Amino acid sequence: MAQSELQYLKREELPALAYVYSAAKDKGAHLPTVMFCAGFKSDMQGTKALYLEEKCKELGQAYIRFDYSGHGESEGDFKDGTIGAWFKDALAILDEIIQGSVIIIGSSMGGWIGLLLAQSREERVKGFIGIAAAPDFTERLFHEEFSEEQREAVQKHGYVEIPNDYSDDPYIFTKALFEDGKKRLLLNREHIHNYPITLLHGLEDKTVPRETPLAIKEQYTGGSLDIIFTEDGDHSLSRPEDLELLLSSLKSMNKLQNI
Repeated sequence: MAQSELQYLKREELPALAYVYSAAKDKGAHLPTVMFCAGFKSDMQGTKALYLEEKCKELGQAYIRFDYSGHGESEGDFKDGTIGAWFKDALAILDEIIQGSVIIIGSSMGGWIGLLLAQSREERVKGFIGIAAAPDFTERLFHEEFSEEQREAVQKHGYVEIPNDYSDDPYIFTKALFEDGKKRLLLNREHIHNYPITLLHGLEDKTVPRETPLAIKEQYTGGSLDIIFTEDGDHSLSRPEDLELLLSSLKSMNKLQNI
């Protein structure tokens, strides 16, 4: 397989998925592949995705970043996307591109996607790192953060547009997104996991409340689970010190591998 080149996973009657894969080399050949799952309306060209690629190459560790359908370089319309559809995109990448074990790193919505992946393929998962992980965010957004007018717009028009702090293009939240999200909830029940979990969360995060990693810790039992709060970290956690903490967390997880 070509290394570090944009490639496409073709799927019958489904959007083709863009991805970039870096193969393992030398000292990192025994380590699990690192799979990065980006956030809502984010793509694989983000700071954290590219930083991890660079560092995994230095470690000799296999790494993959990709775009969900309707995101970045992948085919599809963003408005057609749901948590379930994007989860199936990620599952296709895991099943058809990655061989062997994996460490999943999920940012924001990617944390929800990553936890769904781990639930479906737990036998392959050697670790999960959440960066402001946001499982079940659709429920909180609709019922706690949307105004009555915004909820009415979703019901009446099928979607609502919300200003985006990171782009000139607004966020588009569809009725289908919220309805599908109800089918994918994780924090409404207990999960027993046998892989280590590390949750990185900034105390200045204005998007995902600090209660979310605590709720994950409450519902995920059986394996180790560590929460690392950063005092002045925001939702992105993309400052140099945040990236160093992310790399340190990955290296710690690598040391747990008994291969």
